[in-house]
Amino acid sequence: MEKTVDAMTSEAKFPVLLTPLPGPKAREVIARDAQFISPSYTRGYPLVAKSGRGAMVEDVDGNLFLDFAAGIAVVSTGHCHPRVVEAIQRQAAELIHISGTDFYLPNMVDLAERLAAVAPGKEAKKVYFGNSGTEAVEAAIKLAKYHTRRDKIIAFHGCFHGRTLGALSLTASKAVQRKGFGALLAGVFHIPYPNSYRCPYGNPSPCTCVESATFLEREIFKRLVDPEEVAAIFIEPIQGEGGYVPAPKEFLVELQRICRKHGILLVCDEVQSGMGRTGKWWACDHAGIEPDILCVAKGIASGMPLSATIARASLMDWKPGAHASTFGGNPVCVAAALATMDLLETQYIENARRVGGFLMGRMADWPARHRIVGDVRGKGLLIGVEIVRDQKTKERAGDLREAIVDLAFEKGLLLLGAGENTIRIAPPLIIDEEQAAFAAKTLEACISEVEKSA
Repeated sequence: MEKTVDAMTSEAKFPVLLTPLPGPKAREVIARDAQFISPSYTRGYPLVAKSGRGAMVEDVDGNLFLDFAAGIAVVSTGHCHPRVVEAIQRQAAELIHISGTDFYLPNMVDLAERLAAVAPGKEAKKVYFGNSGTEAVEAAIKLAKYHTRRDKIIAFHGCFHGRTLGALSLTASKAVQRKGFGALLAGVFHIPYPNSYRCPYGNPSPCTCVESATFLEREIFKRLVDPEEVAAIFIEPIQGEGGYVPAPKEFLVELQRICRKHGILLVCDEVQSGMGRTGKWWACDHAGIEPDILCVAKGIASGMPLSATIARASLMDWKPGAHASTFGGNPVCVAAALATMDLLETQYIENARRVGGFLMGRMADWPARHRIVGDVRGKGLLIGVEIVRDQKTKERAGDLREAIVDLAFEKGLLLLGAGENTIRIAPPLIIDEEQAAFAAKTLEACISEVEKSA
């Protein structure tokens, strides 16, 4: 008996391409999209998704792709994990919405308790729920200002914290994200991010970049703003849109020391790096630091819209009505998150650590073997491959990166760029070593092909 497409998709582990890309049905959707959808979206290549199972995505023409983008690191347990789907269906049949802003929801309390238990630090935590990473950051900005009664914020060059006006004021990733929107939030200062490969102070790589932290006391607090006016410092322990750049442990420890010395709240934006993606619950766990506020989203609910702002209970002291959300903590999304946490802590965080280590082992020597690969970096299944025109000058090669990502798509491997010239590797945390080996082999072949014409 001939297998259904759904059965084939659930069993497939590698790409199967049946048509030229994009296929005829995909071209039709793309044409309609151009007519009706906002042009502000950034589409890299013409994937028109129809369904997904595990680490595989089927397009509208029946082509199967191995997904190493995971919806921008969102589908942590893979596409349509049966236990997540079951949790969503069960909750949807019982209660879809009533708003945790106005009433009480048992599973919202359950999720808050579980998130508080795995958040860094021994002090008790409280949790605010929103719908997206941007909302988690907005809540953190407001909470920091409310609690400290200070109005200044410090963030980093290359960071991405979201696109709503408050979060956008912190974002310093690409000028196009700010252009045309006028004045943003006042009192925000940006300093160099600690890039071990591209030390902002000219030190040879790899570098601990501790100067990026001490720069605060040497320059910012002396010349621009008194530390007693600074409410919070926002940091991505591993920059996402900035190019998958891990902050060195030494830097993060020093940054925490400075924050505590001056009564400044340390906010870790783990929207992309959290929920087990690095082989630990949080990327900041690798440095042993304890942020005052943690921003969480993306992988928290395996694709359902949900975010959490987790803070020390003693500082989450705002009054009823100070901040709220109609849909934040929606019971269906929370059910998906609870199922996701079960899967992460019993299987997939460890799998991210193990398979991520396997992938790094396959890729670590690429700079020695490929002249356009400048750096391979990351933790767990959050890995960046930086593409350069020249390894000595480290000239960024965004055009070559785009060519590699496009070529990978043509071979059935879904990837995304990050920053100006980095390839991000962020598959579902369920992938096995066979899929990791296939992806590494395919990506290296694409690099080699582009390299020949560079």
